[in-house]
Amino acid sequence: MGRIKQGLNYLFAKPKVDKMEEIKLLLTKEEYKIFINMDNYDKVHSIGVYERVKKDKVLNKDEKYLKLALLHDCGKEKICLLTRVKKVLVGDKSLDRHPKSGYKKLREIDLELANLILNHHGLNENKQLKRFQEIDDES
Repeated sequence: MGRIKQGLNYLFAKPKVDKMEEIKLLLTKEEYKIFINMDNYDKVHSIGVYERVKKDKVLNKDEKYLKLALLHDCGKEKICLLTRVKKVLVGDKSLDRHPKSGYKKLREIDLELANLILNHHGLNENKQLKRFQEIDDES
């Protein structure tokens, strides 16, 4: 049932205007440009992660993790629904490379944030990044 909801979200999801205004205040112009160019599905997912990070006692005071919530999937580009379904069913290398692609987009803007994006799916001893991974996986 959750996968059907994800499919419908992919087709129909659009970020809310008030959230976009809030995000514009948090991100730099360069970061916001990257966010704006993400797929609507990834924007909506990222906003959901952002809302959960804002409420999390471990992460909510660290602006880097608020930005990570919004930009962690920026390396996915504009991936069609069929590729996403393929990823779930049998795997897909193009989606597996999104942390590295996101890193490349952000490394000249904010190296610390770029490194968080690069490692947001990896095994890590960083307590904050582990908590972020849990939130991302639940969203």
